[in-house]
Amino acid sequence: MRSKNEGHALTSAGEDYLEAIYRLMLAHPGDDSVRSVDVSELLGVSKASVNKALTTLKEGGYVDQTRYGRVELTETGKTYAAEVWRRHRMLRSFLRTELGVDPVVANDEACIMEHALSVDTTQRLMAYLERQGVVIDGEK
Repeated sequence: MRSKNEGHALTSAGEDYLEAIYRLMLAHPGDDSVRSVDVSELLGVSKASVNKALTTLKEGGYVDQTRYGRVELTETGKTYAAEVWRRHRMLRSFLRTELGVDPVVANDEACIMEHALSVDTTQRLMAYLERQGVVIDGEK
């Protein structure tokens, strides 16, 4: 039996915070840092929750925080966040394209599922979708 988080160094919540920071950075090209309040708003959580999560992410080497409070992803954090966002988009595309799931439901459920897939399953599903001609959703 495999471990619950095989291939995942962080908890689901930790991955959600990394993904949120990454998505905010994508939304503002050229800006390599984000405000913690923007992370709070995107995830619908308190600023205190963001600060607690950032402490854990800093300790893990995934983010840095300037003295002005802006948050930057380290190279490790950026790579990890990009992979989580890729899994999200892949699952969302699969649910919408292959199963006909409502777009809002597909997005919500992809957010839950992205944390459970092993690296092997992710690679296999991605290869399957590519063979089917399914294009992974854009960055939004």
